[in-house]
Amino acid sequence: MFDIAGELHRWLTEGREFAVATVVSVGGSAPRDPGAALAVDHDGTAIGSVSGGCVEGAVYELCAQALEDGETRVERFGYSDEDAFAVGLTCGGIIDIMVTPVGRRAPVWQVLSSALSAVLRGAPGALARVVEGPPELLGGALLVHPDGSYEGGLGGAVELDRTAAAAAGALLDAGRTGSVAVAASEAGGGSPRTESGGGSYCPGGLTLFVETSVPPPRMIVFGAIDFAAALVRVGKFLGYHVTVCDARPVFATAARFAEADEIVVDWPHRYLRSTETDARTVLCVLTHDAKFDVPLLKVALGLPVAFVGAMGSRRTHADRERRLREAGVGEAELGRLRSPIGLDLGARTPEETAVSIAAEIVAGRRGGTGVPLTDVGTPIHRAA
Repeated sequence: MFDIAGELHRWLTEGREFAVATVVSVGGSAPRDPGAALAVDHDGTAIGSVSGGCVEGAVYELCAQALEDGETRVERFGYSDEDAFAVGLTCGGIIDIMVTPVGRRAPVWQVLSSALSAVLRGAPGALARVVEGPPELLGGALLVHPDGSYEGGLGGAVELDRTAAAAAGALLDAGRTGSVAVAASEAGGGSPRTESGGGSYCPGGLTLFVETSVPPPRMIVFGAIDFAAALVRVGKFLGYHVTVCDARPVFATAARFAEADEIVVDWPHRYLRSTETDARTVLCVLTHDAKFDVPLLKVALGLPVAFVGAMGSRRTHADRERRLREAGVGEAELGRLRSPIGLDLGARTPEETAVSIAAEIVAGRRGGTGVPLTDVGTPIHRAA
């Protein structure tokens, strides 16, 4: 539900009661990922989406029913062979949706308020909710913080909350949203397990749906050129925290890169050594100047980042590889370099080039091939 955090937080602040439907599981081809949400308040106002239109009407009715009877429920929607226009996903997938009423007196009210506030502040956290297990625990919620502390409860024993918090914390560490099955040991206290099993305070175990909120991934663009300005706009559109770095102060200015989150005037390799990166970070080297490229790429290719790409012609690429080898960069590291950067779209303008670069980044992130969908038989939506 973090995709509609702003609107939901406003509803909570205004004291509105509502029901929120969240995609908790996806099978096959489906239009929205786990975590996508639709909410309906007592006045019938709806925000968000769970399917891009396929089952919105039916989910709206489920939200209205939850507001009336106060019950949390999980419903499955799939393709209808008899009637593609019946309630179902015409794309052929299956989605499980949890519908939770949120009233001012419900325990989940404060947990959601804290979770949505954290999302809007950019603070990391994981919201864990029971989607399968004893009926009395269905919809129970915990907000887990990076230090392992948590708010709320699942409605069972304290040991169960601790076990659930540990399981949710593991997903938070990975920055991943998804489901996890947990059970406690008979000795009490317990530890999360991925299989079903008995627990002294939760017979049969239970399944949690965990939504994580982590800072946006970083895109660092090196080279304050017109192509960089277009890539900054596309990077922001894709949800990255975008930094532009160039050693030339006359080019690295706020006026030229108004949409960038940060503008850094420094030698690129020196800045990259000093700044924080992680496994989600993408590095786009647009300088195509050996005095910048070689020391920068030598640092970049040694980092555990998601993507390292460099702009330039085939001739520039060949010369760059030769220089990198001379600088001591090994073949395994060179194999990580995406150069020339971007997919073959026939791009010419800065905007078209930015789209081709973004397409390669998305393909790498999601496990795509870059081949036109008309030419492949694989599922459109698949796990990365």
